[in-house]
Amino acid sequence: MGTHTLGTALAAALGGAKGARKVRSGAPHRTGARVLRGSVEAGTFEHVFFAPPAKGETDHLLRAARRILDAGRQLRSEARAGTRSLTPAEGLLTTLTAASVRVFEELLTLSRLNRGQVFPSYDHLAQATSLGRATVARALRILEGIGFLVRQRRFKRIEDAEGPGPRYEQTSNAYRTFLPRIVADYLPRWMRPAPLPQDVTHREETHAEDMALMVKSLSCRELAEAHVGGALGKVLARLGAALDRQERESQTDTQPLPDSYITRPYGAGLDGQPPFA
Repeated sequence: MGTHTLGTALAAALGGAKGARKVRSGAPHRTGARVLRGSVEAGTFEHVFFAPPAKGETDHLLRAARRILDAGRQLRSEARAGTRSLTPAEGLLTTLTAASVRVFEELLTLSRLNRGQVFPSYDHLAQATSLGRATVARALRILEGIGFLVRQRRFKRIEDAEGPGPRYEQTSNAYRTFLPRIVADYLPRWMRPAPLPQDVTHREETHAEDMALMVKSLSCRELAEAHVGGALGKVLARLGAALDRQERESQTDTQPLPDSYITRPYGAGLDGQPPFA
């Protein structure tokens, strides 16, 4: 389990999910359906979004959230008393509430029981935590703001819709939990993730250097095939193959140099005679 900076790994994962269908806004859909901004069609991205938690990870995350809840109360008390000036990170940690931790606990329970596949509705969370829908919604915003979770809105097709074209409707969000870096930095040393051994770090650095050298050695066609897929990747691969062919021709069919120094006798000048004759 590692720390997470919001908007890094999952953005890349969702961007590379093949077949993921996004919608542009919360305006009325052209078929009459209303889908919220940033929604992705259910069933097209979950394979890169969800990840089963490691052994003991959910318990560690819950302990960290409870620890931050206590620390936030202490920080608020010191700030009100004027004995401490809060940093932006500390101010963000003070927003954590007991209701947020309770909702986080339910999400972690679902993650442990369902191998990381977490997509409860607001009604389910409200019933499981004995909190109101508005409180659940606020708790999710707080958890997302601190970085304890990332949520992705989803929509689904309506199979028996009437009228022309496909119809869609909003469905439950997908959630994935993390240990945010601002929380890990504030936790006591014994609660932080153990640092990687030096040999593992060295091996990863060496692997990164080898990968960089390998990428530099790729031809234009191979580089296009490795980084871009689908129809665009095929077009770029053909373009790269043409560039590679042109480069090979320029190297193997060079312009002849009849008056080159290579063809003259050793020590001869431009007229073929010794320079001091």
